[in-house]
This record gives sequence, structure tokens and C-alpha cells, in this order.
Amino acid sequence: MGSVKLEKVRKTYEPNVTVVHDVNLEIPDKEFIVLVGPSGCGKSTTLRMIAGLEEITSGTISIDEKVVNDIPPKDRDIAMVFQNYALYPHMNVFENLAFGLKLRKYDKAEIIKRVQKAADILGISQLLERKPKALSGGQRQRVALGRAIVRQPKVFLFDEPLSNLDANLRVQMRTEISRLHHQIETTMIYVTHDQVEAMSMGDRIVVMKDGHIHQVDTPLNIYNNPVNKFVASFIGSPTMNFIEGKIHTDVQLMYTSLNKTFECNLPDEFRNKLAAYTNKEIVLGIRPEHIHTHSNSAALKEITGFIEVIETVGNEMFVYFATGNGEKLVARVPPDNRLKVNENFPLFIDTTKLHFFDKDNEKAI
Repeated sequence: MGSVKLEKVRKTYEPNVTVVHDVNLEIPDKEFIVLVGPSGCGKSTTLRMIAGLEEITSGTISIDEKVVNDIPPKDRDIAMVFQNYALYPHMNVFENLAFGLKLRKYDKAEIIKRVQKAADILGISQLLERKPKALSGGQRQRVALGRAIVRQPKVFLFDEPLSNLDANLRVQMRTEISRLHHQIETTMIYVTHDQVEAMSMGDRIVVMKDGHIHQVDTPLNIYNNPVNKFVASFIGSPTMNFIEGKIHTDVQLMYTSLNKTFECNLPDEFRNKLAAYTNKEIVLGIRPEHIHTHSNSAALKEITGFIEVIETVGNEMFVYFATGNGEKLVARVPPDNRLKVNENFPLFIDTTKLHFFDKDNEKAI
């Protein structure tokens, strides 16, 4: 069993600088969980505390229902894959893979068996005689993965392992790691600042900011039901559009309380939860893919956008535009639209896909 549990885990550096605030997190056996957030949010520190590479200030960390606070890293039955591969340059691939097993006094036959199995899984059997300097970045990362696999640990820890790779290799290695998880069925905890990696790899995602966990859920639930404005803005690319608005007595929404860019009747499902915000300012959120260039539904509200920038990215376009009231928004649309920069164009917002946030505490309404 490779379950991991954090209870009120805190990390404070002198003088009184807290970088992880009373984190509570339960990771069941065999789950692939991703810690994601901006730089400095505390995700790598949390991972290093699980590994035993950072001492915790308070709280408890349990692996397989055993408290490991005072257990050194080598005895926690974990394996860690680092951003910089950390391969021994004077050893060939086989020796790099076998090194940890030799330290643990495994017999030669078992070492050869485990190394060959890991090499087969990762497709690096033909590289066993090469030194790290003769390998590409992707091959080095596979060797680093293999060194963790041969240990057969209860928990794998990944600290931004793909950040040094180019875009194509990152996509390839994302797939490799996901496939590896399904093959070996071991608990994996993965840290990244890349929300695409998080969304595509994790069974669940832990969204962190300023040392706090803001939301833990499946990728789809986090995307569709963010608990606050930060999560809504961090997950999704391009980011969610935000517009300040006010709910009026008939539970209609306008984009601002000063100039009516437009008003729209809200769908019934929104009326009850927004009733308490009547005549109060809120923040409306709409994802770029829910702004369309054609109307095919009564739920679409037309606005006029002055197109400032168009980015064509293969099978879609990102259209950056301004409303008549000056709000800056972005739409994600198919590439066959005949849009032009510096022209006004009708755009349609799907009012069934709106998100609403309290303006003061930024929590989802």
C-alpha cells in the first residue's frame, strides 16, 4: 500500500516566514495526484517534506499509515525524479539504474532482472552501455524514471521532471509517465507549474497558492466548478474572462453598474443562488470557448467586440477584443472565421456557462 496522508503540515523558515500553511491532504494507494500552482506557492516544498528532504515545522506525514516525520528519506520507501535528472556522468545507463540497488545490497541477478525490466518498460534497453553525455534530454529523463522504477517503491515523487524538455518531448514524456502509472500501479505525486500537464495527467489536482491548498478535485470538476476566482483564472488557457457586474432587482446581470454594455436575463438555475446578491457588485466569469462568433441558441447573448489581436494556433483561433465599455476579453473560436483585426464584429456569450464570484472574498457564488 502506498497511501500518503498530510495532517496540518506547516513549513516555516526563520524569521517567521511560513511557506506551507497547515496543509491537509489524503492520497489513496495507486492514485496519480498533481500539485499545481504558480512559482513560490509551496508545491515543491510540500513534495520535499513528503520525501524527507525538508523538515516539517509542525503536523504529521504518514506513508502507508505509518508516521514518517522522523524517518530519513532512504527509509521512507519512496523514489524521487528530479528536474535536472541527477544522473552520475561517469556511469553508463545500466550502472545509473543499478546504483541504488547496489547500495541496498541486492544480489546481482535481481539487479539485472530489475534493470532490464525497467529498461524494457521505458524503451531504453539499447542505451544501457551509453554514458549520460551521449543521451538526449528525453533519454536522460527516461533513465531518471528507470532509476526510480527499479526501486519498486510505495510512492513515486516527481518534481517538475519535464521542465527542461522542449515542447514536443514534454508531450511525449507526459504520455510515457501516464502509461507508466497504468503499468506499475503505484502512487504518484507530481509537481508542476504547467496546468496542461496537471489537467492531462492527474487523477486529481491539488491547486495551491501562497502555501495554501485552494481546491482538490478531478481535472474536469476543477475546470467546470472552480471554488474561487484564483482557481478559475489559473486553470484554463487562455484564462477565464472576468467582468465586474451588478445583479439588479429582477435578477438580471449587466457588465458594469455604470455603462450597460448589455443586460441579459439569467437562466433559472442561477436566479436562486444570486438572489442574495441583488443590487450588489459581483464578478462574472466566462471561459473563452463559451464566446462564439455565430448564434444558434436562445441562450447566446450578442455583444459587439472590437478585435485587437488574432492568434491562430492550428485548429483554433484566440480572438482578443474590447467591448464598447472597454472590457478586454478573449474568445476561442474555430480557425475558419473571417475575422479581421481593427474591425467590430458580433460575438455571442453562452449565458448558461457563466460563473459568478463574490467581489470581496473572490469565492464562487
